[in-house]
Amino acid sequence: MKIMIRRSPDTGLSIYVPKKDIEESIVASEYETLWGGWIKVANGWVLDLPEMASDTRLPITIDAKKRDESGDDP
Repeated sequence: MKIMIRRSPDTGLSIYVPKKDIEESIVASEYETLWGGWIKVANGWVLDLPEMASDTRLPITIDAKKRDESGDDP
């Protein structure tokens, strides 16, 4: 799914999903740099992010893969 990741001074990192018109805060991540690992958002979704350079600038629109609800969530 296409998501936009951005940083805001008030809420920190968040995602926006245009097709669903959903904006949620990122509450946990596998890696500090985000890229190549999973993130967990406030609504409970766990998304796998693509490998990217650690200095990738935000905001950015990327393809992320939502983990199966019945899978092993972090």
